[in-house]
Amino acid sequence: MNCGLSPLLLAQSLILLPSSDSQLLGMEQKVQSAKKRELMYWYLASRGVPKSLHCLCLKLAEEYAVNAMARSCLPPPEHVSRLADTSFNHIVLLTDNVLAASVVISSTVENAANPEKLVFHIVTDKKTYSPMHAWFATNTLKSAVVEVKGLHQYDWSQEVNVGVKQMLEIHHLICSHYYNNLKENDLDYGGEHQNFLEALSPSCLSLMNHLRIYIPELFPELNKIAFLDDDVVVQHDISSLWTLDLNGKIVGAVVDSWCGENCCPGRKYKDYLNFSHPVIPSHLDQDSCAWLSGMNIFDLEAWRRSNITSSYHKWLKLSLNSGFTLWQPGVLPPSLLAFQGHVHPIDPLWQVAGLGYRSSSAGGQILEAAAVLHFNGPAKPWLEIGSPEVRSLWSRHVNFSNSFIQKCRVLH
Repeated sequence: MNCGLSPLLLAQSLILLPSSDSQLLGMEQKVQSAKKRELMYWYLASRGVPKSLHCLCLKLAEEYAVNAMARSCLPPPEHVSRLADTSFNHIVLLTDNVLAASVVISSTVENAANPEKLVFHIVTDKKTYSPMHAWFATNTLKSAVVEVKGLHQYDWSQEVNVGVKQMLEIHHLICSHYYNNLKENDLDYGGEHQNFLEALSPSCLSLMNHLRIYIPELFPELNKIAFLDDDVVVQHDISSLWTLDLNGKIVGAVVDSWCGENCCPGRKYKDYLNFSHPVIPSHLDQDSCAWLSGMNIFDLEAWRRSNITSSYHKWLKLSLNSGFTLWQPGVLPPSLLAFQGHVHPIDPLWQVAGLGYRSSSAGGQILEAAAVLHFNGPAKPWLEIGSPEVRSLWSRHVNFSNSFIQKCRVLH
């Protein structure tokens, strides 16, 4: 008995093979395209403001208008002197998110060994000023001091005003350039696809996010500050940050990783910068770990003596002149270049980042040991797309007994 194929069946199978392979290839391409579209929609979802947060701002703005207590001085007159007193530990937040700011501050105070030493400086935009002020005026802290200041209350020099305007214009052009490429090329970017999607991130166009390069101008009387992003949770006392010896450097940041050798806590330089462009310094190691933003300690006196801010602007102009080919969109790439040589590595467990992405390599023990958890990435814990596995680490610091939180049905 012949167990092989008959000549007729063999011929038919040979004819069908190319078609079958073609169908499989077509299906694979469709699956990849669907995955890319899902990822893009996931990023797009991160751009929306949840109804609950919008409601919270409206309710608080109304409270500011009708309730004198919501308009009371922040800080109260007896504590105003602390705002420029360098013997206190000063923490800066640049944010337009009331709920996120409340979590950062409540978690920091709750875990502080000496909360009475803390002074928080919140800088926000004009539209968020009244709800932000109302929240912290009606939810006072017994020990720490909170200042809320709107950008419209600053009297900057003409030079700074022009610099801020130019900076925002270039960042807007960079983000628009990549966003338009996403639409025109149907998401077909291979390995760079996720980097291009950063153009969809709210931080790409956020005024508050880009203003961090002007912290020395925002706080001319301070000499050392801790900077916290609004998407962090503080889990342990951070007072030793202010006693760290930065060895003459300007910024203390997590560079090395808790996960061992050849493992970065975030991304590598090559994930941000285009090393094929001749303008990018050749001495930079593209496989080196980039330092983490989100939780940093800054020596403002050393910063003012440097040319970092002007260097940052120089790189922005070079990016514009290059047709936006120097780096991927975002705040960090030009900062990596401007702060090059001015970063002092701090212990990796000061910050564990990446909790706003779909997966994190950090296990439970690492998350518990970290001083600060950073929910950088699209899936913020206040969004429905936030990861349920880590949302509780953030939401446990939300005051769900607050009447405004309850009325606006903030995500639990």
